[in-house]
Amino acid sequence: MRGLVLLIALSLLAACGDNFDRADASNIDAVNAGQPLYAIHCASCHGEKLEGQPDWRVANPDGALPAPPHDDSGHTWHHADALLFNYTKQGGQAIAPEGFTSAMPAFGETLSDSEIWAILSFIKSKWSLEAQIRQGRMN
Repeated sequence: MRGLVLLIALSLLAACGDNFDRADASNIDAVNAGQPLYAIHCASCHGEKLEGQPDWRVANPDGALPAPPHDDSGHTWHHADALLFNYTKQGGQAIAPEGFTSAMPAFGETLSDSEIWAILSFIKSKWSLEAQIRQGRMN
């Protein structure tokens, strides 16, 4: 099944030219390309419905927080697109403030920039209009 989802994602990216350069919830091609990529690379930690891990605000024994939700109940929409992109590409620890432990892996070797933007487009498409507008003001 995972292979089929990956094949669909690659087909969508190929059909769209794999040239997404920003997170755009209104770009249906980016959203459609991002959905299966999210399922493959993000859902195991952040949830199939973007719900995050239980007790995501309480640090694990290693000091890292569990994966937060990417829906309106989380804080993803509190951050500008550039930060979300860099956090995904470089990994959380690479750009975390001093003293903060992040378990977010880097996807820069796994996903193209366009694929990261597509995933972010998909995530943003699931936010309420209010959250999209508020987050858009940060960009």
